[in-house]
Amino acid sequence: MRRTVCGLAIVLLAACSKIEQASQADATAKPAEPASDPMEIVPNKTLLDRLKIGEPSWAEVGASITVAATIDVDDTRITRLGSPVMGRILTAPVHEGEDVTKGQVLATLNSTGLSDAQLSFLKAVSQRQLAERAVERARLLVKADVIGAAELQRREAELAQTLAEMAAARDQLQLLGMPAESIAEFERTRALNSVSRVFATMDGTVLERKVTIGQVVQPADTIYEIADLSNVWLVADVPEQNGGNLRRGQTVEAEIAAFPGRKLHGRLSFVSHTVDPKTRTVRVRMDVPNPARKLKPSMLATMELKEHTERKMLVPNSAVVREGNDEYIFIQRGQAFVMRKAELGAEYGGRRVITEGVQAGEKIVLDGAFHLNTERRVRTLRSGEGS
Repeated sequence: MRRTVCGLAIVLLAACSKIEQASQADATAKPAEPASDPMEIVPNKTLLDRLKIGEPSWAEVGASITVAATIDVDDTRITRLGSPVMGRILTAPVHEGEDVTKGQVLATLNSTGLSDAQLSFLKAVSQRQLAERAVERARLLVKADVIGAAELQRREAELAQTLAEMAAARDQLQLLGMPAESIAEFERTRALNSVSRVFATMDGTVLERKVTIGQVVQPADTIYEIADLSNVWLVADVPEQNGGNLRRGQTVEAEIAAFPGRKLHGRLSFVSHTVDPKTRTVRVRMDVPNPARKLKPSMLATMELKEHTERKMLVPNSAVVREGNDEYIFIQRGQAFVMRKAELGAEYGGRRVITEGVQAGEKIVLDGAFHLNTERRVRTLRSGEGS
């Protein structure tokens, strides 16, 4: 009998031990009971291990706009050359892409207008010579008391007029492309030459040759287009809705498609005062030094326009949960986490500016807020069903 009682006691003690172990296991596996505040949650150890806790970070941030851009020729370093007279192209030895120097002959053409101007100059030279001889004779005759002083003055006036006509004819030849030394040689030899020359007026690169041999050109026609590519423009059209804060001197960071990974840094040198009515954009540009001529007109690029920076408090996107139309952040309170409504601003590289709802130094859930909020909602639903 005594052995039977002892055996029953041992069985009962073993059963109680198993029940206690099972209770402890359930307590570890099951989540904690929901708090009285539906916005608060005490996570179990499994969920807590999935959370990243920390403080908001501080950084200098500013708004930026990224737009498509292109390399363009600096309009202050471009020239369009034409012939000052109508004529037929004889030679045009320089081609697109070639570098030229100031004074280099780019084209020659046969011009009847140049011949006419040369004849007018020769006529003026002859009239000047006649007028000079007439003045010399008049001075001798005045000394001999053959004619009066009035006649001498008349002939001197005629000489002054012919000198003015000769100067005008000389200027006309220069306007038609004859250099001063060529005019002096022509005055000496009096040999007509109807060949006009087109000279480069600056050092640069030929962007376009717009004529062919034998083509007749007018004074208004462009024969060559030359540009100095040692400095180029980076041009972009900014959408109207982003154009309100554009200003000269604004910081720019750009990347050229042909040179991936290479960043260009500078500032806006121009902001248009008008909006293009067709595209609803505002044109901006940045000056870019190009001493090696690697940047070529019409190359594609991207331009990032940066606003002035300010020191802001930032939280990662993974710290933000959304409920309805509001955004929340979990604040740590001992072992619990409280979901607090927050006011958030712009996003910078996966982080949001926080303007209200978190104080400096507070511990928040930086990562895993979504899972924590899901558990909070589940517990809230269970609590409602239990009631």
